[in-house]
Amino acid sequence: IGHTRWATHGKPEEKNAHPHKSHHIALVHNGIIENYKELKFKLISEGFIFTSDTDTEVIAHLIEYYYTNDLHNAVSLSIKELRGSWALCVISEKEPEKIIIARKDSPLIIGIGDKEHFIASDIPAVLNYTRKFIFLEEGDIAEIKKENREIYTEGGKKITHPIHQIDWNPVMAERGGYRHFMEKEIHEQPRSITDTIRGRIDLDRGEVYFEELENKYSWDKFKHIIISACGTSWHGALIGKLYMEKFAKIPVSADIASELRYRDIPSSNDTLFISVSQSGETADTIAGLRIAKSMRIPTLSICNVLGSTIARESDSVIYTHAGPEIGVASTKAFTSQIAILFLLSIYIGKKRGVLPHQITEEYLSEFVKVPDYVKQILDKNEEIENIAKNFKMYKNFLYLGRGFNYPSALEGALKLKEISYIHAEGYPAGEMKHGPIALLDKHFPVFLIAPKSKTYEKIIGNAHEIKARDGIIFSVVTKNDNDIKYISDYSFEIPPSKEEFSIFSITITTQLFAYHIARILGLDVDQPRNLAKSVTVE
Repeated sequence: IGHTRWATHGKPEEKNAHPHKSHHIALVHNGIIENYKELKFKLISEGFIFTSDTDTEVIAHLIEYYYTNDLHNAVSLSIKELRGSWALCVISEKEPEKIIIARKDSPLIIGIGDKEHFIASDIPAVLNYTRKFIFLEEGDIAEIKKENREIYTEGGKKITHPIHQIDWNPVMAERGGYRHFMEKEIHEQPRSITDTIRGRIDLDRGEVYFEELENKYSWDKFKHIIISACGTSWHGALIGKLYMEKFAKIPVSADIASELRYRDIPSSNDTLFISVSQSGETADTIAGLRIAKSMRIPTLSICNVLGSTIARESDSVIYTHAGPEIGVASTKAFTSQIAILFLLSIYIGKKRGVLPHQITEEYLSEFVKVPDYVKQILDKNEEIENIAKNFKMYKNFLYLGRGFNYPSALEGALKLKEISYIHAEGYPAGEMKHGPIALLDKHFPVFLIAPKSKTYEKIIGNAHEIKARDGIIFSVVTKNDNDIKYISDYSFEIPPSKEEFSIFSITITTQLFAYHIARILGLDVDQPRNLAKSVTVE
């Protein structure tokens, strides 16, 4: 058994790498255990010794705690105590002929070979070895041997799942069975966000790690940060500005790189210049970076591509680890950028000594739940698709949001423009009466971003003003919030969360909404007209 990703919790170092052991038990785990702290305290009191900073090690010790010569039973008893998500592969030196696997909120498949079985998170991982697959359902636990397998429900009932013959060609395999790369990349976001934050968080200590930045900058001396980016990455920069001003307590400007490169930037050694780019090859972003370097301003880049120009030319680079993004419209790279910008704001705030430990713990404890929030949206993909069918005939759209979700409105409108060719405009909801309200009628629908927030009452006011002008409202609201839902023509619920993290749920919603409209219209989702994945010329 093996796992190629770093632990979600703790630094990226050998002690935190999988597999994790407890005496004769070893396992690999994909997911997050939310109650690992209380379980860890319980197991320490029972005499277990922890050697890593991960949440995963708790599972290994818990299985050992329950083990009485029956690995299957020990795993079954252990997962009843877990809260969170997991795909598990467990082995024991005492029962070397079997592997026990289990899943909850994390994908897990069984590939069937000739007197052999393969366990993986998805089909392409083992498609070279077999075309026959069983897909485990939520709560399933299975006992795998060389020549047979037994699958049980969460309640212990033995069941049989159908064997699927997968006849994918190479391109279909790359798409993982999805109709488009964009659809696949939208659905990869629970994993891409998790991969991006792996090894950067220690919940026990309330710490964030960026080892690539250690001893590189004098954080106390910075009085200003410039974040430079283009397109979707600029929307990420706007969110990063809000994060850093809140948590790092430092003024930030989020600049469109194509404008910044032709502007006079005051030379200052107390400014940090951050470039954000998926490809690391965007011409305007590179130009802005080079201007900063020519002025001896310290530089840092956030990038998804190893060894790209921006990564090479920056003083330091943080990689997002979103994986290859094939669709022209950026999806998983964007949410990975936001995740890094949040953690970086916490890191800088801690380094500057302006962020109380209690605030750090509070926000990090919820932040690790973001991949689950995203998954909850993806699980309601069909609901978003059904709503999208009602808007395919419109030629214009207004996206409204406030605070952290004003950039979400900009990004949602951009996605609709990029792939469906519908004119859409993102606007601060508080500015609606300063112009856009003149456009509203029954032919101009409004995508109203309205989660619970400190400006929620203001958003309710916007909704009433829209309806008073016969406007059509599609609102995104916090679960069980009926106030705006009753005013809206269509609504979609997202999980309750802090406003700072609602942007992830809303971003996935806007991505799926745009995707389904474009697909319903029969457009080329992955390669929209006139656009390129990386704008490498001015």
